Amino acid sequence: MSSWRTRLPAVTGHRLFWPVVVLILLLAANAIYRPSFLAVEMKNGHLYGSLVDIVRLSAPLILVALGMTLVIATGGIDLSVGSVVAVSGAVACLHISQQPDQNSLGSVLVALAMAFGVSLLLGLWNGTLVAVIGIQPIIATLILMVAGRGLAQLITSGQIITINSDPYRMIGVGHVLTLPFAIVLALAVTLLVAVLTRRTALGMIVEAVGGNAEASRLAGIRARRIKLLAYVVSAACAAVAGFMMTANVSSADGNAAGLWVELDAILAVVIGGTSLAGGRFYLGGTVVGALLIQTLTTSVYAMNIDPQTALLFKAMVVIAVCLVQAPAFRAKFRRRRAMTAGPAAPTGEQRKEQVAA
Repeated sequence: MSSWRTRLPAVTGHRLFWPVVVLILLLAANAIYRPSFLAVEMKNGHLYGSLVDIVRLSAPLILVALGMTLVIATGGIDLSVGSVVAVSGAVACLHISQQPDQNSLGSVLVALAMAFGVSLLLGLWNGTLVAVIGIQPIIATLILMVAGRGLAQLITSGQIITINSDPYRMIGVGHVLTLPFAIVLALAVTLLVAVLTRRTALGMIVEAVGGNAEASRLAGIRARRIKLLAYVVSAACAAVAGFMMTANVSSADGNAAGLWVELDAILAVVIGGTSLAGGRFYLGGTVVGALLIQTLTTSVYAMNIDPQTALLFKAMVVIAVCLVQAPAFRAKFRRRRAMTAGPAAPTGEQRKEQVAA
C-alpha cells in the first residue's frame, strides 16, 4: 500500500496521465450513449468501426501537429499550416482535373510532387522570414496564413475543384493491410520523425535551440538552419495532410480546406505536454492530443450537441485538460485541499515520540 501511495503522485503527475484519462472518459461516454461505438468489425478484408474512423480522421491533424511540435520546440509558431493544407490540395487536384485520364498513376504522382514542392517553398518562405530576416514567428506565419488562403483561392479560381481519381482517393479512403491508408501513412511519418529526432542528435539540437538560441549558437549549433528546417518540415507535414483531406472528399476547396487546423494542431501540441516557450517536446504527447481533439469532435456530433454550442463545449474540455496538466494549478489545488483537510493525524512513531517527550 505504501509503495502504491508513493507511486501515485508520479503517475498522476505524468504529462500524459490526464489527457489519456479524458480520452478514456470520452470513449466511455460514447459507448454508454451508443453501445456499438467500441465495436470493430471486418468487412471485405478491411477494418471498420467508430474507433477506426476516429484514428483515420485524426491522421491529418496528427501530421500537422507533428510539424507544429518541431516548430514550437524551436521557440516559434506556425499559423500558416491551414493555408499550406489548402494550397497543396488545390495544386494537386487542379493538375489531376486537367488530365484526360484522372486514374493515371503517373499523373497523380506528378500532381503530388508539384503540390509537395510548392509546399516546401512556402515552408522555406516562413523559415527565411523567421530565421534569416528575424521577423517574429507569429507575424511571419500570419502573413502566409492570410496570403496562402488567397493563393489557394487563386489556384482554384474561387471554385470547388472536383476530381474522380481512384489513385488519389486511395490517400484518404483507401485501405492497406486491413487498415485505412491514412492511418498507415500517419504512422509511417510519425515513426520517421521519431527516429530522426530521438535516435539522432537532431532532437537534442532542436531542444537546445528552443531552450536558448544564443547559447546554442555559441556552442557551435547553427540555430538559423535548425529553425529553417523546422518550418520546412512543418510545411511538408501540412502538405501530406492536405492530400488526405482533399482525397477524403475528392475535391479541393481553397476557402474551407484546412480551415482552423492550425489552432487544433497547437492545442494538440500543448495538451501533449510541449511548452509554447520552446525547448523540450514530446511527439507521443502530440499524437495523444490529436486523438483527444478528434474524439472530442466526433463525440460532439455523435451526441447531437447543438452546433452553436459545440465549439464552446470543445473549448471547455480543452481548458479543463490544460488546467489539470498545469503544475502550478495542481500545486495550488493540493495546497487548498491540505488546508481544507487540516493537519494530518500523527503516525504511530510520531505518537511514541510525543509520549517519550
